[in-house]
Amino acid sequence: MTSTETTPSTAGGGTDRRRWFALAIVMTAAFMDLVDVTIVNIAIPSIQREAGASFSQIQWITAGYALAFAAGLITGGRLGDIYGRKRIFLIGIGGFTVASALCGLAVNPEMLVASRFLQGAMAALMVPQVLSIVHATFPAHERGKVFGLFGAVVGLGAVSGPLLGALLTEWNLFGWEWRSIFLINLPVGVAGLILGSRFITESKAPRALKLDLVGVALVTLGLLMLLYPLIRGRELGWPLWGYVSMAGSLVVLAALVAYERRKSARDGSPLVELSLFRVKSFAAGIAVQTVFGVALGIFFLVWTLYMQMGLGWSPLKAGLTGVPFSIAVSVAAGMSVQQLVPRFGRKVLQAGALVMAAGVLLYLWESGHYGLGIAPWQMALPLVVMGVGMGLIVAPLTDAILSEVPREHSGSASGLLNTVQQMGNALGLGLVSVVFFGTIGDHLRPDQVGPAFADAFRNSLGWVAAVMGVIFLLMFALPKRPALHAEGEQAATEQKEPALVS
Repeated sequence: MTSTETTPSTAGGGTDRRRWFALAIVMTAAFMDLVDVTIVNIAIPSIQREAGASFSQIQWITAGYALAFAAGLITGGRLGDIYGRKRIFLIGIGGFTVASALCGLAVNPEMLVASRFLQGAMAALMVPQVLSIVHATFPAHERGKVFGLFGAVVGLGAVSGPLLGALLTEWNLFGWEWRSIFLINLPVGVAGLILGSRFITESKAPRALKLDLVGVALVTLGLLMLLYPLIRGRELGWPLWGYVSMAGSLVVLAALVAYERRKSARDGSPLVELSLFRVKSFAAGIAVQTVFGVALGIFFLVWTLYMQMGLGWSPLKAGLTGVPFSIAVSVAAGMSVQQLVPRFGRKVLQAGALVMAAGVLLYLWESGHYGLGIAPWQMALPLVVMGVGMGLIVAPLTDAILSEVPREHSGSASGLLNTVQQMGNALGLGLVSVVFFGTIGDHLRPDQVGPAFADAFRNSLGWVAAVMGVIFLLMFALPKRPALHAEGEQAATEQKEPALVS
């Protein structure tokens, strides 16, 4: 394969059937990443029980992946532009497979946490290349069909991840218990690596930006200084150094802004394009995306802990309970983009925030009303309401945020959106220490565990509902009638990582 710029006309000729094999390979990799994010949540209680992980280590198992993924997304995309998307994709899928093996073979919680960081970093190399390869491989008239297939893969990954995680954990294949949720990636990853090296055509950007490794380091350091004290603070008795570290994270992030401003003036290739924040809708959208990530980070982890550790449900029962939520998100997302937003604009997103908040409050009431005897069918109504609200938001949000962004910055803007959403997710997972574990006593008798986890779940739902109210207010700064530029829509499609993977 050549390592020169590949155009759709050269790589995607009508007689070149190889591109369909390439599509299957990159779609499988995208599916593997989506499933791996959602599959872990459902297995967390089993990991805590079988591996002896502490509550803070449970948070790091999920937050570590999100943090490494967020920190590396933009750089991963640029590495593909500079060194070749096929090359970086193969490195990413190979590294992701190795990291999955290390997760499955982890001998202690510390090794599992470290392996999850590595897995997130490898996903940051792999995922940005997927749609870039599609764009470079297929001619324009075929991309609509291809992106439709990608949407179907995203939906399938969101629905099947929790169910697959539940089944693998329940079946306890070969006595592997929770380890099978990671080890199942090995044959898929090896096949993707072998077939990808044969069928994917190499491509590069005609003019690639330079890497901003200092920016990545400052972002990662600032978030670690904020998240580490949040996650460990409760176990350590909230020491003084934790507050100093969290305050210091603001200094580091301020240094990032100053550095990015200088780098933009010097060579025009900053990690964060600061001029974008002069666009009111984009600045507000970044806030919405970050805060929405916080809400999702809190909810999905505490929801799993509530069902399995609080109510004592099996992983399969918990996984099946989430099916109505996933279906509602998919249906509402399709209606939102195709029918509602073109007619009602911003009001659809704001209605989504209010509907999701209503679902959360209904869930809170039902949890208190039915207590530990609540049944899955009783959870269906609040979950469907929440799913409808989330679906009204996630699909059109990126388009609304990018609608007033200058065309030449649409790629940078969409990449930054995905990054801050993942960072918000990591922050939400860190806040679980405060809003969930912070209300649970340290030494509970067996008969106290259920009521304590149920109370903590309701406390967390109150926080999530409040966050959705904040999101509703922030959305007033979004444009009333989003009308995305064609280039912006294309860039958003190429770089978007769906919110459901949080």
